[in-house]
This record gives sequence, structure tokens and C-alpha cells, in this order.
Amino acid sequence: MNAFLRLIGIVNAAVWFGAAFFLTACAAPAIFSPELKRLFGQAHIGLIAQAVLSTFFVLQYWCGGIALLHLLAEWFYLWQRPQRYLTGVLVGLYCLALMGGLWLQPQLQHWHRVKYSTELYRQEVYSPAQKAEAAKLFGLWHGVSQVFNLVTLGGLAFYLWRLSLPADGPRFLPTGKFRS
Repeated sequence: MNAFLRLIGIVNAAVWFGAAFFLTACAAPAIFSPELKRLFGQAHIGLIAQAVLSTFFVLQYWCGGIALLHLLAEWFYLWQRPQRYLTGVLVGLYCLALMGGLWLQPQLQHWHRVKYSTELYRQEVYSPAQKAEAAKLFGLWHGVSQVFNLVTLGGLAFYLWRLSLPADGPRFLPTGKFRS
């Protein structure tokens, strides 16, 4: 059972890290490539990116939830208290995922809607000053999301590395190891 729990934890962490790495290194550069911008236009590319990100955040919620359940299962099954720093990293990653999906993503969607109101959302009319302010705020929130993404990538790399290390040995040595 110990090996099975370990396998679940490592596979979950690998999927979580792999998805974040793929989004950062492959999907986002492809979505924002000059060819797609020319083909679809900047406003529509933003909508595509929002759809991809909303699915990515759902994946992050699931992976984070599974990781927390895995931590609890190891605690109850093996009777070993989880390491504090690893628990802190995991809780921090899950909080970043929740903040990104429930707080940051709606901000980006709002400022995108204001910025491209005449091109995409014909029923909403904003002044040029409001659009300029929205463009500035969208850039700011996009920068914050990139920082969140890089911190999440680093935390996930550390979490995956720590889970893949061999399990800690017993705390005390058996008495047969001591010789007089």
C-alpha cells in the first residue's frame, strides 16, 4: 500500500508540473504566436487564451486536491506526520491556484472585455480613456499572472523533486546496529 500511495503522489505531481510546464513553454507561446495573431486578431487570441487558462485552472484544482488528499492518506496510513515545509509548499501552491482561477482570471477577463469592447462585445461601449486605462491594467494583471505562474512552476518542480526522493528511513536505529 505504501508503494501505491507513493505512486499516486508522484504521478499526480508529475501531471500537475507537466501541465504547468506545457502551458508556459508550449501552449502560451503557440497561442500568442505572430501567425495566430495575424490569422485571428489580438482580441480573439485573448479569448482563446482565457478558455485554455480556465481549463488549466480546473486541472490545477483537481491536482491540488488530490495532492492534499494524498498527504492526508499518507499521514493516516503510515502514521508519519508530513514534513512541515512540504505541507507548506503544497498549501501555498493550492492557494496560488485558487487565487489565480478565482481572483486573477476574472480580473483579466474584465479588463480584456473593456479593452476590446468594440471589436468583440458590441453591446458594451466604453470611452477611449476607459479603454486605455483597461489596456494598462490588463498589462499589469497579466504581469502578476506571469509571476504567479513562475512561482507555481518553481514550487511544483520542488514538490515533484521532493516526492521522488526515497522515503525517509526509520527515525531510530535498531539496537543490533550498536556494538560494544
